[in-house]
Amino acid sequence: MTTAPDPERRSRRFRGHARIMALVVGALIGLFAAGCGGDDSGGSPAAGPSWTGDPVVRTRYGAVRGVEGEAGSWVWVAIPFARPPVGPLRWKAPRDPEPWEGVRERSGYCEPCAQYFLIGTRTYGSEDCLYLNIWRPRTAETGLPVYFWIHGGGNTLGTASTNDYNGGDIAVRSNLVVVTVNYRIGPFGWFTHPALRKGTPGSELDDSGNYGTLDLIKALTWVRDNIEAFGGDPERVLIAGESAGAMNVMSLLISPLAEGLFQRAMVESGGPMSSSVEEGEESARNAILTLLVNDGTAPDREAAEAYLAGMTASEIEGYLRAKTPHQLLRAYDPWFGGMFNMANVFEDGTVLPAAGYETLEDGTYPNKVPVILGSNKDELKLFMFADPAFAGRDDLYEVVTSYGSDVWKATGVDQPARALRSHADQPDVYAYQFLWGTLDEEGKSRLPDPFGFVLGAFHGLEIPFFFGHEELFVALQYLLFTEANRPGREALSGAMMQYAARFARTGNPNAPGSGLPEWQAWSNAADGPKCILFNVDENQAPDIRMSSTELTVDGVLARMASEVPEPLLTEAAEYLAPWAERFTDPG
Repeated sequence: MTTAPDPERRSRRFRGHARIMALVVGALIGLFAAGCGGDDSGGSPAAGPSWTGDPVVRTRYGAVRGVEGEAGSWVWVAIPFARPPVGPLRWKAPRDPEPWEGVRERSGYCEPCAQYFLIGTRTYGSEDCLYLNIWRPRTAETGLPVYFWIHGGGNTLGTASTNDYNGGDIAVRSNLVVVTVNYRIGPFGWFTHPALRKGTPGSELDDSGNYGTLDLIKALTWVRDNIEAFGGDPERVLIAGESAGAMNVMSLLISPLAEGLFQRAMVESGGPMSSSVEEGEESARNAILTLLVNDGTAPDREAAEAYLAGMTASEIEGYLRAKTPHQLLRAYDPWFGGMFNMANVFEDGTVLPAAGYETLEDGTYPNKVPVILGSNKDELKLFMFADPAFAGRDDLYEVVTSYGSDVWKATGVDQPARALRSHADQPDVYAYQFLWGTLDEEGKSRLPDPFGFVLGAFHGLEIPFFFGHEELFVALQYLLFTEANRPGREALSGAMMQYAARFARTGNPNAPGSGLPEWQAWSNAADGPKCILFNVDENQAPDIRMSSTELTVDGVLARMASEVPEPLLTEAAEYLAPWAERFTDPG
């Protein structure tokens, strides 16, 4: 366990929280963008299905014009990979985009998918959001590996329409084609109710409720069919994502519909989480009851129950389809940064197997590809640093975030790594733990005081290191990234990018002659290699080394019980209880 800071630092612990939130909210407001329909103009599309070096590229649906992007890249933004899922296409599997004439030109991202703002109950975004963005080097080279990025946000928040995921630097420095993609989130992405199902042959995808997952599969299908025109290799596609994006990567590993659409996978700070159809139906029912109260149809919950019981399936469907995006979102209460709890990623038996992630245990999952699994040392601090329950309680904060983050690693990295590697036909699995920013044994951090203790190596901090830029949750970098810590940041980022680029190319992160430490594959042997540790030393040189430590939930809890005295142990356990349920209950 890390050392808590001295008393003078403790008094400054929550200083800057309001500033952080104000910066992030202000920057998020800047994400408002025009819709992505139209914007066609005349022009001659590039001929042929392969990359010619001309920024005007013909896809199967029409031509798109690229513009000069960061770091010597070409970038194409807001390319439709599916028809807008609006009107009768709400809660339907994505359909092919409509072909267009002329050359589609865009210089700005499309609107985010409908969601809450970071703070409060205002909503923004659009249901017309199924677009992707592409970066590649301004060279003539073809056959480049494809880095397909899935954003996070609890499957209720987030967007590819942000410079946090600008792919220019990684495309040029790693010589890749980078794709970032929007997908439906919240009740637009995952919603299952009997009234919305047809139950007829051929309607299985529409009936699944897994619209966000199907959007990702549709985008990967688009990549398979079109990426050669941008110089990408459809046979070398790495799917990568962080947080909910990582959860969605895991779901694609077990989806039979995604078979053959990718050849490697990288899971950053996520894990195998899904819901049963029954849990999804209960979640949808609760949303309908809230809607009935919100719009005044029923005065209270009890009356809403009675009213809903008298509605026919057709009436329920019509009622739901008549609601605006804002009204639908208001059926859920945001709890952190605009995210809210709802069942999602359903074990429907079509998009995902009915057995869900049990298939990882029994080896029946269809997509056996090389995998990287990773987490950050202080995952939970991002979610807890501003909780007033910890004001004046640094002891409680340190215990909760330290052991809770270890449980995160146990469930999101070590447990699935062991399950995957138990099958002879599973290619190599690699694991990492990101430590840059965490407190060292002397209570010091690479982050400016007091953020080493407040945030440490928090959830999402690894993203700019893999992307090779300084954008971090829109504005957080202004507080955390300094000239003093720049040398270590840039050196560690360069190493991490080399590993990821090599993995995208070959399925093995190790490049002969790179000078980097060997990243050994996970071994289920008791004393075998487990994960690589990413940090810097006191001279800000990369400190990268292998660890043979494997964490289990039972082991973390047993260590916590032996190391933490009462009454602190009971207080911490009570605070962690809902998080433990989140980690261990797949629903």
